[in-house]
Amino acid sequence: MDSGSKSLEMDEVERKTSSPDPEVLEFTRDEELQLLRKFDFFILPPLAFMYLCNALDKGNVGNAKTAGWDKDIHLEGNQYYLLVMVFYVPFCLFGTPISLFVKRFSAARVLPIMMIGFGSMALLAAAANNFSQIFAIRFFLGIFESPMLPAVVYYLSTFYKRGELASRVGVFYAAASIAGAFSGLIAYGVFHIQHSKYYSWQFLFWIEGAGTIFFAAFAFFWLPRTPGTWRFLTDRQKEIARSRILSDSSVVIDEAVDIQDAFRPFKSGLYWIWILISLSLGVPLASVNNFLPQIIASLDYSPVKTNLYTVAPNVVGTVALLLLTFSSDYFRERSIRECIPLATTIVGFIILGTIDVLANLHVAYFACFLLTMGAFAPSVLVASWYSNNTNQESRRAVVAAVMVAFANAAGLISTNVFRAQDEPKYIPALATSAGFGGLCLILVAGTGFWMRVDNANRNRAQGVNWSAADVPTSTLADGPKNPSYRWMF
Repeated sequence: MDSGSKSLEMDEVERKTSSPDPEVLEFTRDEELQLLRKFDFFILPPLAFMYLCNALDKGNVGNAKTAGWDKDIHLEGNQYYLLVMVFYVPFCLFGTPISLFVKRFSAARVLPIMMIGFGSMALLAAAANNFSQIFAIRFFLGIFESPMLPAVVYYLSTFYKRGELASRVGVFYAAASIAGAFSGLIAYGVFHIQHSKYYSWQFLFWIEGAGTIFFAAFAFFWLPRTPGTWRFLTDRQKEIARSRILSDSSVVIDEAVDIQDAFRPFKSGLYWIWILISLSLGVPLASVNNFLPQIIASLDYSPVKTNLYTVAPNVVGTVALLLLTFSSDYFRERSIRECIPLATTIVGFIILGTIDVLANLHVAYFACFLLTMGAFAPSVLVASWYSNNTNQESRRAVVAAVMVAFANAAGLISTNVFRAQDEPKYIPALATSAGFGGLCLILVAGTGFWMRVDNANRNRAQGVNWSAADVPTSTLADGPKNPSYRWMF
């Protein structure tokens, strides 16, 4: 190709990409910030509290076990671990189909209904008195909780641009990590209740279940289905919201659900790598979420102190999550900020698995901080990563649901390696969690490096210096096949 032809081709590529999209509206930064403040103050807090309720109702059996719940309902052998595990079976299977309902009817309506379901399961858990009853309750709890994370990631992507998503999902997900601290505080207070007729753990289930149902009713009427239908926005703000998403999130807004097209991303090998990443990061995450009270209990603290001592690691983990996600959005970079916490949690598992925890209590407790500092952030950053690089709404909804399903499937691995016969040290479980964290670290680093190289090759071929922020998403209907496409890495 001669230089004149190449120059014409470069001019055409640049013209297509840099020319304003006919649907993109001109607006000031002040107008945009005013809109963002409405999103941040009126949508994020209720979503975060919803996820707090979700995490409390999912993990309260860990707190209840420290108060003798397993003995009071006559669990034997590995039955407790089976109850933790069975939750993940429907959690993995039902997330994707329910997420399609979320795309069709909006997370603002589907998720409060799901909340009523899992809040009711918490109430029923207080009345259950044997293994089979709790087994059934945990199974239905998994169904009701399955769409929560993928639905909210998708829902927020219809309000926020790609460079704003990780920090907002981080605030939302912080509710899950702070739930570990909050549940520890609730359990610490509730387990002081002495009643002649009821066990203290029953009050824990009642309080958390009733609070969930009450808030679900509020959320159903409060959350907007879409920015375009939200009564708190002016007509001008609705147009700005639409323009923002077309410029840096979606190809088309409010597109109809096409099942066949929605699963099309999985024809790409990249999405299968993201599946492996989601699965491998889910093992250390599930280990921390489900078994941190048991890990701290191995340090030989009393049941009341065990729950109290879960508070500080979870608070520090939440702070680390927020710092990493806000930093990720500020620099519009995902992969490096995923590698940092993954390495941190690997070190925590190695320390706990290689020292005498009773002889080195302070070191062992410090390792618990490393677990929480490293376990929470990767899930949010990976969810933002594949969402940022999936520009069609239906595809994004399905991709989030499938990825979260595989991350949740890791709970089946985690719960099967934490076994009664390995108490209190859980050496095989700690080694397995560290190993999967190492695999995830390698995959994330490799994928991020490949995306950087591919972007550099595209820039070199076109004679430009673009990043993902420079290309309007409304022009990228054919995705990476478009030479103007740039990965957000």
